Amino acid sequence: MATRQVYWNIEGHIWLYLFFIISLAIFGYGVYKRLQLWKLGQPENRWKDVWPGIKDVIVYTFAHKRIFKDSYPGLMHASIFFGFLFLAFATAIITLQADFSLNLFHGWLYLFIKVTANLFGLAALIGIVVAAYRRYIQRPDRLDNKPDDAITLALLFAILLTGFIIQGARIAVLPDPWAGYAFVGQWMSVPLKALLNEAQLLSLHVFLWWLHLVLAMAFIAYFPYSKLFHILLGPLNQFFRNRGPIGIPEPIDFEDESLETFGKSQLREFSWKTLFNTDVCLRCGRCQDNCPAYLSGKHLNPKRIIQDMRVLMEETGAALQTQNKFMNQTAGQEAAVASETEEAEEWTGRALIGEVIPEDDLWACTTCRSCEQQCPVFVEHVDKTIDMRRNLVLMETRFPGEAQLAFRNMENNGNPWGIGWSTRADYLTGLGVKTFEEDPNAEYLYWPGCSGAFDARNQRVSAALVKLLQAAGVHFAILGNEEKCCGDSARKLGNEYLFYSLASENIEVMNGYGVKKIITQCPHCYNFLKNEYPQLGGNFEVIHHTVFLLDLVKSGKLKLTKADRKTVTYHDSCYLGRYNEIYEQPRELLKAVGLDIKEMSHTGEKSFCCGAGGGRMWLEEHEGQRINEMRTDEAIAIKPDFVGTACPFCLTMIADGIAAREVGEQMKALDIAEILEKSL
Repeated sequence: MATRQVYWNIEGHIWLYLFFIISLAIFGYGVYKRLQLWKLGQPENRWKDVWPGIKDVIVYTFAHKRIFKDSYPGLMHASIFFGFLFLAFATAIITLQADFSLNLFHGWLYLFIKVTANLFGLAALIGIVVAAYRRYIQRPDRLDNKPDDAITLALLFAILLTGFIIQGARIAVLPDPWAGYAFVGQWMSVPLKALLNEAQLLSLHVFLWWLHLVLAMAFIAYFPYSKLFHILLGPLNQFFRNRGPIGIPEPIDFEDESLETFGKSQLREFSWKTLFNTDVCLRCGRCQDNCPAYLSGKHLNPKRIIQDMRVLMEETGAALQTQNKFMNQTAGQEAAVASETEEAEEWTGRALIGEVIPEDDLWACTTCRSCEQQCPVFVEHVDKTIDMRRNLVLMETRFPGEAQLAFRNMENNGNPWGIGWSTRADYLTGLGVKTFEEDPNAEYLYWPGCSGAFDARNQRVSAALVKLLQAAGVHFAILGNEEKCCGDSARKLGNEYLFYSLASENIEVMNGYGVKKIITQCPHCYNFLKNEYPQLGGNFEVIHHTVFLLDLVKSGKLKLTKADRKTVTYHDSCYLGRYNEIYEQPRELLKAVGLDIKEMSHTGEKSFCCGAGGGRMWLEEHEGQRINEMRTDEAIAIKPDFVGTACPFCLTMIADGIAAREVGEQMKALDIAEILEKSL
C-alpha cells in the first residue's frame, strides 16, 4: 500500500508541541493586542448576513474573484495562496496520522497529498520569486516596500525550500516506489545524492527538519504582527462587508439633545469595523491605481489614508496604555484628576483631520468608489471621508468657498445654481408636461432633477426623454415648482442638515400626492431617491431612464429605427454603475439603434470618474490635471462619433472636456435619451 513512515530519522519530535504552544501563545497575544485597538471604536452590528457572508468568503477568498481582476498579481497571489492551502492540508493529515492514531496517510490520499503538495508547493515557490521580482525589481508605484514585506517573503520562501530539500534528502537515502508522485523532491534527490554520502544526507535531513519546524512556528508567531495577518482578516472582512446599497451614511438625529458633535473628527468616534479595516488593508495599491484624484496628480491617496489611520490607531493604543498605567498608580491619591481625565479626550497625539489626513484630501475625493470596487478585501474608504466632511461642515464650518455658494443656493432656491425656485417647472410645462397637481392620477412621477430643470444643456436631455415617454404612451407628471434638489451634493459635501431639510420636504410632497413610481434621468437623484430616502420615510419604486427606456423598447411600446452605422463609446456613470450595478442596459439601448460600441480603456466596474461626484461638480480643481479632461482623452483615443452618457453631471464634464481639447467637430457628447430620440 502506498504510504511512508512519519517522523522518519527524527528523534524527540514531541518537542515540536512545546514550540507550537509557545508560538501559539505569541500568536494569541498579538491577536489580543489588535482586538484592544479595534475596541477603541464604537459598537457596530455586522452579524446580519451569515449565509451570504459564508458565500462571499468562498467566492472572494477561495475563488479569488476580485484578486483575479488584475491578472498578473492575481495569478501570483493565487499560486502562493493555494500552495500553502494544500501544504496545510497535508500537514494536518500527517499530524492526525502520527499523533492522533487516525490511519489516513496511505493509499489514494497519500498519493494525492504527494502530488498536490509538490505541484502547488512549487507554484507557491515560483509565486514568491515573482512577488519579490515585482516588488524589488519592477517596483510599481502602488507598492511601498517595508521591512515586513521582505521578512514575510523570506520566511515563506525558506519554509517551502527547506520542505522540498527535506523531501529530497529522504528520497535520496530511503528508496521510495512512489517517489515519482513527489516529483520536486525526486528532482532534489539527484544532486543531493551526487554531492553527499548517506551519513551527510541523514544529518542534513535532521538539521533541516528542525529548521523547517522552527520556521513554521515562527510563521505562526509572527502572523498577527505582520502582513500575514491578512490571511485571517481578509476573509473576515469579506464576511462582514456591507451587502446593502453602498454609500449610505448613518442619519443624524438633529433633535437628539444628547449629541454633542456631528460627524467624526477623532478615531474613537468611528466604529470598530472602521478600525478593523485599517488592519485588513494589504497595501496592494489597487485603490491607488484606480483613484481618479490620485491619478490626476492630487495629493489624495486612498491607500495612504487607511494606512495613516492605522498608524494613528497604534499611537492611540500606546498613549492610552500609558495613561491607564498612570491612572492605576495614582488611583488612590488623585481620584479627581483621574475623573477629569476620563471625561476629557482619551489620548494626546496628532489630530486625525489636518495632521493625519490633510483637509484638502477629504475634499479631493469624488466618492466614485473605484477604490472600494477594486479592493480584494472590501476595505471601505469613502464613508470615512463623508463622516469627516460632516464634522468640518457642521462643527467647524470649514469647507471650500465654492461649496458655500452651492449650500446657500440649495437652501434659498432648492437648486445649486440659485435660479429662482418658482421657475423650476417652466421648461417642462412648456413641453406640455403636466404637474401632479394638475394630473394626480399619473402613474409615474418624472423627476428631471436640478440639471434637467435648470441647466440649458441638460434641458435638451429632458426634452428628448419627454418625447420618448410621450411616444411610448407613458402616463407621467412632474412635481414642478414643488420639487427641490434631491440633496445629493449637500450630503456628499457633508452638509447633513441641508440634505435632511431638502429630502424631508420632497418626501412630504411626494407622499402627499401618493407617488409610487419615479423615473429619473440623473443617477445621483436615482441613487438618493431609491437608496437613501427610505432612511427618512420615502419608499418609492425608482427607475433610471436607461432601464425604463430599455423595457419600453423590449415591450414594443417604444419603436425605434436603426441609425446610420456610427460608433459610440459609453461612459459609465459612477452612481449608476458602481453604486447601482447598471452597466448593460445603456449599452443594450445603444445597440438597439444600430450603433457600434467602442469601449474606452477604463470601462464597466473600472470606469474612470468624470470628476463631478461627491459634490465636486460645484468645486474647482486647484491641483493636478482636470479629471474630466483625462476621461475625455480616453474617448478621443478611440475616435468615436459620439460619447454616450446617462448622467447630467457626466454629460457636462465630458462636453467641457471635448471643448477644452477642441475636438467638437470630431465627436459629440450626448445623453442616451438624445441618441434614442433621433431614432424615433
